[in-house]
Amino acid sequence: MEERLIRWCGALALGLALALAGVPGAGGGVGAASAEPLEAAVKATFLYKFIAFVSWPQTAFAAADSPFRLCVEGSDPFGELLDRAVAGQSAGGRPIELVRRPQFEKGAGCHVLYGTAPMDRLRGEPVLTVSDADAPGGSGAGAVITFMLREDRVRFVIDAAAAQDNRLAISSKLMSLAVRQ
Repeated sequence: MEERLIRWCGALALGLALALAGVPGAGGGVGAASAEPLEAAVKATFLYKFIAFVSWPQTAFAAADSPFRLCVEGSDPFGELLDRAVAGQSAGGRPIELVRRPQFEKGAGCHVLYGTAPMDRLRGEPVLTVSDADAPGGSGAGAVITFMLREDRVRFVIDAAAAQDNRLAISSKLMSLAVRQ
């Protein structure tokens, strides 16, 4: 698992370095127009990569061959970035299915759900809820993982109690990468 984390972090760092190399003005501060696509690309990569460091209960899947569902709720800040990140990928031997809808409720079958609406409605469901710190309703709006910008970098906070409520086991490796509040 540690070797996987090292490879993942290395790949992410390389991808970010390559992305920044193509961004005009990246050395002296990224302009707002170019920062937004980079921020979305980093978040899309994190969404997909989080999967390897979280364990879901077997009951989260309808069958042994059920797809792993990564859901985006409401306004989609990722577009094709997320499609490209998950194309041809699998999670735990399951194909990853990307689903977009205006809203998801309990029982929708999502395993990871990114959205900006309050996530408290999914408390108790085996769903890794992910939001942004500037989402309506305040800091992460009840999500298990909340993205935030610190020093112009995408970081994340993990709510261990919310993860436990949702019957998710988050790897200590991922927990160690989270920002402490």
